Amino acid sequence: MPTTHDWYLTGDLEEFLSRAGDFLRSRPARHTVHLTVTESLRARGGRVYGDAAPEFGVLEDTDGVRATFFRTPPHPLAVTSLTGEEAEALADVLAQAGRTLSGVNADPETAAAFAAAWERRTGATSAVHQRMRLYRLGELTAPGPVPPGRARVAGAADRDRLARWYEEFCAAVGETAARDPLEWADDRVERGDMTFWEEPGGEPVAMAGTSPKVAGQVRVVGVYTPAGLRGRGYAGAVTTEVSRSARSSGANEVLLFTDLANPTSNSLYQRIGYRPVSDFAVHTFTG
Repeated sequence: MPTTHDWYLTGDLEEFLSRAGDFLRSRPARHTVHLTVTESLRARGGRVYGDAAPEFGVLEDTDGVRATFFRTPPHPLAVTSLTGEEAEALADVLAQAGRTLSGVNADPETAAAFAAAWERRTGATSAVHQRMRLYRLGELTAPGPVPPGRARVAGAADRDRLARWYEEFCAAVGETAARDPLEWADDRVERGDMTFWEEPGGEPVAMAGTSPKVAGQVRVVGVYTPAGLRGRGYAGAVTTEVSRSARSSGANEVLLFTDLANPTSNSLYQRIGYRPVSDFAVHTFTG
């Protein structure tokens, strides 16, 4: 396993987890993205969607693992918290190795430090793309009058709708769909982790999903209501139901991310019972 500036790089998922697994599980909420992505990769035998292979890194000192990163192109580099010096060293490692990065995702201080270091080494230009907040579920509370209808798990007959809403969700949050929508829908149906809120006539009007449980935590993901159906309480109803289901599954922590530029969703999740844990930022690189 090659080493530069004390950063150990590998493309082997199992080697990475054998070194860094305990560190990641020591703070499961702060490391939720690393835990869920690596668990998803493990479930697929290390296979990613697309042509680029994943890459992982571990920073160790005399006290053990200090930080980690993973790359699953074209997604931004995901990094745990770093000091300024550690961010400089990681930028050195990846620039000298000729890596191409689309951006960085980390806590705000780490993201800013790495982006500045990457600009100096590569001539790239960075810009803040998104600021996010991680929430943890406290006391679950319905956010208001529950709209008519019920929650149900999406099944095989919902494949086309799931695929379409996945594309619409990605567009709504300013992302390009990283996977074939029908493959995404098939995976969700197989795992049974996507839930609809449907109105009394049986028509789905909103969806929300959950990540696989790992290190005792589950994350709510993919909350989406089509544009013409918003403002009727559907997102709050389906998020409440998947949050309740996640907690009933034995999860110690139920988490979710919000875009800080969307005051509606941040207010909604706090009414349901979610409380802030920490902030994150995504910087994109061009040039």
